[in-house]
Amino acid sequence: MSAVLSDAEVDALGERLPLLEGIRTTRAIRRLKPDPVPRALVRKICEAGTFAPSGGNRQPWFFVAVMDAERRAFIAQRYREAFHSYIATAVEAAKDPNYPDRKRRNMLAAIHLADHLHEAPVHLFVAGWTRRGEPQYQALYPAIQNILLACRAVGLGASLTTVHRAHGEEIDAVLGLSADTPSCAMLPIGWPAGRYGRPPRKPVDEVLFFDRVEGAAVSRS
Repeated sequence: MSAVLSDAEVDALGERLPLLEGIRTTRAIRRLKPDPVPRALVRKICEAGTFAPSGGNRQPWFFVAVMDAERRAFIAQRYREAFHSYIATAVEAAKDPNYPDRKRRNMLAAIHLADHLHEAPVHLFVAGWTRRGEPQYQALYPAIQNILLACRAVGLGASLTTVHRAHGEEIDAVLGLSADTPSCAMLPIGWPAGRYGRPPRKPVDEVLFFDRVEGAAVSRS
């Protein structure tokens, strides 16, 4: 996909993807090409975020799209440091030959993102006004899901991460965010090196109950 798109091409992207197909095939894309993403396309996916529900229609969200290479390098260095500290235990566990392949693949993709985050052309931060001292997650996370679905629709790769919060105050300061408008998540966005598809999921009948849970063990597995 070219980074040079006309206004008409941006307007048309993603408009024909059936909703349920988009939901079923949206998965975390952590291997991204460094090719630029047009600002008009960033605007389009963030507009999708603004259609999320919010209590009292307060719309508490802010979206900060970091596209400057120097700022992305600053963020990536801190993200990489925090991520490798966080993942160290899992890396040791993955040395066991019996470690599940699916978990190993997911871990390697996450490590790739951490090590190449500076190359991702867009670091999209989602922030919002606090209410009674707490972030309004009930509005911000639906907005994030809308953005992820919009990325799927227009052909961009994206994933959700909160690892940057290990350096949250420092990064928020660079983004111009105050203690009253903290970031809650970052979405690295770019043209995907891989492709979308149905992620592995439990059958719905294993997790759906009518009226109450009866005769079934609900576990974290």
